[in-house]
Amino acid sequence: MSIQRIESGARMSQAVVANGFVFLAGQVAPDPGSDVEDQTRQVLAEIDRLLAAVGSSKERILTANVYLSDINDFSQMNKGWDAWVSATAKPARATLEARLASPEYLVEIQVTALA
Repeated sequence: MSIQRIESGARMSQAVVANGFVFLAGQVAPDPGSDVEDQTRQVLAEIDRLLAAVGSSKERILTANVYLSDINDFSQMNKGWDAWVSATAKPARATLEARLASPEYLVEIQVTALA
């Protein structure tokens, strides 16, 4: 079985493709100086970009884990999510409150998709 690693850095890869699956690292907003709805849009754009880089798309996402620094931001995050998610291919999803890597990050999303 071959394993393809995308955008590998010192500690991790942004995506790993193996056995027909794409595993994305948790994605955060490249420009976190905004509210949770905008950060969610930025994160989802990063997910689109990484999936496209391996020939996949949001319609092929199987699961999503959403981490919010404050669960009270759930409805604002959902505004960005609902505008993005495919109407006919919604993944299984969990949303949790968690302390993220840096205080300016309000949302982090990790997905697994079919390649």
